[in-house]
Amino acid sequence: MQKPLILITNDDGVEAAGLRSLIEGARSLGELLVVAPDGARSGMSSAITSIHPIRLNKIRQEDDLTIYSCTGTPVDCVKLALDQLADRRPDLILSGINHGSNSAVCVIYSGTIGAALEGCIVGIPSLGVSLDDHSPSADFTEAVKYGRIVAEKVLRDGLPRGVCLNLNVPNIPDVKGLKVCSQTRGYWAKEFQSAQDPNGKDVYWLTGEFTNQEPENVHSDEWALSHGYAALVPMQVDMTAYHALDPLKKWEI
Repeated sequence: MQKPLILITNDDGVEAAGLRSLIEGARSLGELLVVAPDGARSGMSSAITSIHPIRLNKIRQEDDLTIYSCTGTPVDCVKLALDQLADRRPDLILSGINHGSNSAVCVIYSGTIGAALEGCIVGIPSLGVSLDDHSPSADFTEAVKYGRIVAEKVLRDGLPRGVCLNLNVPNIPDVKGLKVCSQTRGYWAKEFQSAQDPNGKDVYWLTGEFTNQEPENVHSDEWALSHGYAALVPMQVDMTAYHALDPLKKWEI
């Protein structure tokens, strides 16, 4: 039987430690096709490149593993892999392992999650994996462990149509377990720190404080992470607010 084909990407770049860890964790699951940005693309969400050509560079080829760098965004990587590189439809798309959590509203901005959603759009089971640690020396052991557990379940059982998964793992040595969660309601405030460049011109650095609007919700991803659990949130591309359809019907003309 043919091995599963797994497409892997990220938003931290092809040289990122999280990507290397994910590749090693997934090696025995199937044939790996890795297409990742040639540098950091954090915060790209579902951005695509439309006014410049995109370039690919094959940087590694061995049994069941091919790695390309791409000058585009994480979503560009997925699109190019599916359109130009894959010899068959992937059985699974993995995105990560991201340096830093993508819980709560961060999913709106994340290039890691943008890539997973792109797989969801075309009906390929997809999983984004993030570790709640931004440091270059982050230990991805637990993120690899839980990412592999979920990936194996997805390969075996599939996912509901139109659904992909967002897995966040806390930065602790012994994660308590895995909880299926909802996305925490919240928002970012005080998002910029002002400074001046050498010419005395104002510049602004992205920062911010997250406001959790439901800190006691034991079913939310932020609660799970803060209590030592890996948080798995099912997501969908369809952003229709179905509960608002009937109230807005009166606006029809």
